[in-house]
Amino acid sequence: MVSNNSGDGMNVLVLQGGGALGSYQGGVVQAAFEAENHVDWVAGVSIGAINSALVAGNPIPRRVERIRAFWDLVSSGPELPWQPTDGLHAAINEFSAALVTVTGVSGFFQHHFPPRALYGAGLPGPISYYDTSPLRETLLKLVDFDLINSKQTRLSVGAVDVETGNVVYFDNFKETIRPEHIMASGALPPGFPPVEIDGRHYWDGGLVSNTPLQYVLDCAVDEDMSILQVDLFPSRGPMPATMDEASVREKDIRYSSRTRLNTDMQVDLHRSKEAIRRLLQKLPPELRDDPDVKHLAERSKEPAIAVLQLIYRSRPYESSAKDYEFSRTTMLEHWTAGLADAQRSLDHPDWKNRKRHERGIAVYDLTRPGGQ
Repeated sequence: MVSNNSGDGMNVLVLQGGGALGSYQGGVVQAAFEAENHVDWVAGVSIGAINSALVAGNPIPRRVERIRAFWDLVSSGPELPWQPTDGLHAAINEFSAALVTVTGVSGFFQHHFPPRALYGAGLPGPISYYDTSPLRETLLKLVDFDLINSKQTRLSVGAVDVETGNVVYFDNFKETIRPEHIMASGALPPGFPPVEIDGRHYWDGGLVSNTPLQYVLDCAVDEDMSILQVDLFPSRGPMPATMDEASVREKDIRYSSRTRLNTDMQVDLHRSKEAIRRLLQKLPPELRDDPDVKHLAERSKEPAIAVLQLIYRSRPYESSAKDYEFSRTTMLEHWTAGLADAQRSLDHPDWKNRKRHERGIAVYDLTRPGGQ
């Protein structure tokens, strides 16, 4: 992700799902804005879809303001005036997460009335614990859907068809985007209900793939790309020593969506295409028009893609409830972490001095020890 005047092709922002952790992405967007980075395309899943809509659905000068307005709305409680110990911090976070399950989140979701629990097992009623109609009103207030559908910035959000189990991407370059498309991407069961769009029902895209990177790469046929990928769950982590740590690690693995595997596969594919191109250059001229050779030449084409990964790494006091712990203090911690990680990565010599226009994919993770 670089300046719009750099000539590096398309600049893409890829946002993973992760509930309350999504405020980390707000800090990243702020850092990109302050560095005068331009976004041509933003793709997201779940909370990443909401943040994506806030980016694509607002003019550049208002994007950070609107994302911050959303996170101020959905977070609650006072900011702690001091830094508590890890043990006390963990207790406060657990209480905050438990409170969310009882009260819901302002501007996001609320209990059905009457509550789902009153219907009893097997009885007709809502097929979710919460009602997400407040989110629709919030989106209409903070997102300009006419701007989204003007296609000034490409927007893609992933959801899952409830009946087929297939991933579907709603894309403003292909269809008109409404609040329901954003809500569908974040409709994680059993907490949230499926969202109906044109007679089909959709759940959260994170059920199948929590990271929209593969969709973006699949679309990368000819144009070079600089991709800023913001993940909220690390695929790597230490061996857990307690039940709580095991629960955290399980959720991280489940929702990291094999991010590292996907990028490693793309690197291997690049090496294969390089080998094909070298082999084709060795063929005698009389074979250049052979249909099989032409097919391989076409399939070996690839643009230059640079992926800058930013991965939120949990604090020791965060539990498996970290994705639904919406306290104001935690929101600000996540936002500040995203801002710092993005500033450091965007200004890192390895990113600023990377080789440009070199075909294939190069992946940079500059926030962890060891760098790339």
